Amino acid sequence: MTSLSDIVLEAVPSVDAIAAADWDACARAALAPEPPSSAASASSCTTSRTAYNPFMSHAFFSALERSHSACARTGWGPRHLVAKREGETVGIVPCYLKSHSQGEYVFDRGWADAYQRAGGSYYPKLQVSVPFTPATGPRLLIREGGDADQVAMALSGGLVALCGLSKASSAHVTFARESEWRFLAAQGFLQRTDQQFHWHNAGYHSFDDFLATLASRHRKAIKRERRDATLNGISIHCLTGRDITEDAWDAFFEFYIETGSRKWGRPYLTRAFYSLIGESMADDVLLVMAKRNGRWIAGAINFIGGDTLFGRHWGAIEHHPFLHFEVCYYQAIEFAIARCLATVEAGAQGEHKIARGYLPQTTYSAHYIADPALRRAIADYLKRERMYVDEMGRELTEAGPFRKSDAADPA
Repeated sequence: MTSLSDIVLEAVPSVDAIAAADWDACARAALAPEPPSSAASASSCTTSRTAYNPFMSHAFFSALERSHSACARTGWGPRHLVAKREGETVGIVPCYLKSHSQGEYVFDRGWADAYQRAGGSYYPKLQVSVPFTPATGPRLLIREGGDADQVAMALSGGLVALCGLSKASSAHVTFARESEWRFLAAQGFLQRTDQQFHWHNAGYHSFDDFLATLASRHRKAIKRERRDATLNGISIHCLTGRDITEDAWDAFFEFYIETGSRKWGRPYLTRAFYSLIGESMADDVLLVMAKRNGRWIAGAINFIGGDTLFGRHWGAIEHHPFLHFEVCYYQAIEFAIARCLATVEAGAQGEHKIARGYLPQTTYSAHYIADPALRRAIADYLKRERMYVDEMGRELTEAGPFRKSDAADPA
């Protein structure tokens, strides 16, 4: 039986200070398969899938850090928490010491402003997440074979201790699994919810099968959007593995810079990041690219998990009606159906996704706030915010595009 006194904790300044085999072993164990959904059981696919989240891999974190996308200079100083027992790595928390609140997608700038007006210093803070990646996944990575409860207790306590050692105001565990969210609440972390929009595969054999489940006006609108998106000589190309060349990465990075500069002021990822993931995990990438007159004009990057396609960001240097919807949403659905994937996660925000078959899904984060007065104020706010998120989720689901009955709904 493991005890807390058997576990030694250390914060390391780089993911590459942790052996890739140790990191990935902890990540795989944390990704215990969920029970099969009714949608999965209805599918004609019989392929057995491993639980895999590409964002939790050592290769992904290494690409972020080695490319200087996530580093101290950009306000993301690695402080990965490692738990060891008898010299063996038994648990990891991917963690960063941050000097701002950018690139997180769970917004706490209001908390920072209020605390600073009251004379406090909100930064630095600890951020437990995958940088620049609003995708749910395990945050307490615990190796198989150990006493998971004891290791989890050690890691959560270690985060609180690291706050004190780093003179951080708080620790934020974002886009966690619901089970981790509940566990951390029992350790004194505050609970926060938000929502994204995900598409779920109900055993479809084709995109037309999916369309058949929609109300007539939504079905017609999607058909029109898909038709109009490829007017003006536009062709769509889905690239993965060896098909993704440096030329394609050059073009996609140009799209990312153009769109990111307008949305965020300063894009988060460097060009080197894309070459690194192209070298280490190209088979986990789906690049959907649009071409016109012999040149790439738009694209979206997706990452392929065991049962989920994760849509990340898109960009364009030419803007055509509905091309965004085709490249980001409809091509992702077609790919998921062809690969028998259960879910498409379409990233942060965007109620316009509902009309395209993506429905609300709750996301979870947990927050340790060191200052008791700030903690009380945030706890009161979060209680009201959770009620609002629940109600909005219900309303948006009811307003979804799917047919309300099995009655015939002619196209």
